[in-house]
Amino acid sequence: MYLNINYSNLEKVAAENCNNYVEAEPFPSIVFDNFFNTTILEKILSDFPKNINKIGNEYKNKAEKKLSLNDPEKLSESTNNFINYLNSAPFVKFLNKLTGIKETLITDPYLVGGGLHELRNGGHLNVHADFNQHPKMKLDRRLNILIYLNHNWKENNGGHLELWDRNMKECKKKIFPLFNRMVVFSTTDFSYHGNPDIVKTDDNNSRKSIALYYYSNGRPNEERELGLHSTIFRKRPGTDDIDGNLEFKKLFGKIYFKSKKKI
Repeated sequence: MYLNINYSNLEKVAAENCNNYVEAEPFPSIVFDNFFNTTILEKILSDFPKNINKIGNEYKNKAEKKLSLNDPEKLSESTNNFINYLNSAPFVKFLNKLTGIKETLITDPYLVGGGLHELRNGGHLNVHADFNQHPKMKLDRRLNILIYLNHNWKENNGGHLELWDRNMKECKKKIFPLFNRMVVFSTTDFSYHGNPDIVKTDDNNSRKSIALYYYSNGRPNEERELGLHSTIFRKRPGTDDIDGNLEFKKLFGKIYFKSKKKI
């Protein structure tokens, strides 16, 4: 129902793409197009709340200008059903096999930081490494999936997802936010990503996406280099981007920056 492929083919798709995922540069990642049932995504798009700025979360600071909604009580039935599928055993097993992550992936019923995302005109999200522990469940954050819902999106609208190298010298990959495009990537201390170029569009359009994150109880020691941390923003060469991290205790409340973090 939710996929453009048979459920029985999920394991095959994962096996065929695992090496490509693990070996991707600048960090493990993959892009799938037309992976999901178009009719379902169209319904989610039509249900996308126009007043997300009033009923959801608004982030507006030097590092980010975006809107999000992660309250299931305010999401449509179609959106909740789709998110529940993405958190179901068949899909999570697919992600485990695709990514090669040995630890069992665990879903987030609280949708912390996830759910629906929207960038309107002037919106952006600077390059960063994600917070690495769930604030409620105290599990290790391992994986992001992003599913784009954008029709009639042009190159000059911006909003590309950028994947940067570990030393923040160069953007290695730019991903266009195309409708029914899913991006899967591993979250580590050095999986620097974002959409830092300001979105340029009119009031009738915006950059819309679904974001889900997956966790595990423990992770490889080599992925623990920085210890427990909140979101770490990084400065692109030749810009005045924020270079520091959000105070962890303020991550889900009032936001302010702690600069000159040793990373």
